[in-house]
Amino acid sequence: MKTKLILSIVFVSGIGAGAFAQSPSPSAAKSTGAPYNDGPIWTLTMIKTKTGLDDDYLRQITNTVKPVYAEEKKQNIILDYKILMGDSHNRDEANIIIMVEYPNMAAFDGLRAKTDPIFEKIMGSEDQRRDMAVKRLDIREILGTRTMREITLK
Repeated sequence: MKTKLILSIVFVSGIGAGAFAQSPSPSAAKSTGAPYNDGPIWTLTMIKTKTGLDDDYLRQITNTVKPVYAEEKKQNIILDYKILMGDSHNRDEANIIIMVEYPNMAAFDGLRAKTDPIFEKIMGSEDQRRDMAVKRLDIREILGTRTMREITLK
């Protein structure tokens, strides 16, 4: 029981994401008896904005993150992205979730080499990006990030 709990925590927290590095072929999934088909990979970033600063944060990412995702889509680095906004149930929960869809786990191989030029073009030098990130600390906190596979039930 304790081993199953630890494995579940490792898997859900994304530490076990490397297990998805090679997607099984559809015939392999059938032979294992899995009741689902593998789909794309999503990263979910949970963000908590400070009270009353939701719009300020969304304005900032409209000018920075949105053009980065648009260029990544254009270059087929990502498939899509979505931003969810809602109420926090307590002060320790996210009120904004940014979801980015990747075709598979292999998309993470060499990802930084593909995305660094996009960041530099759109958001400036590494120092400029760091300054921007420090300013964002005044209006939001990143609570965590998860990497999960979308599945389709058979």
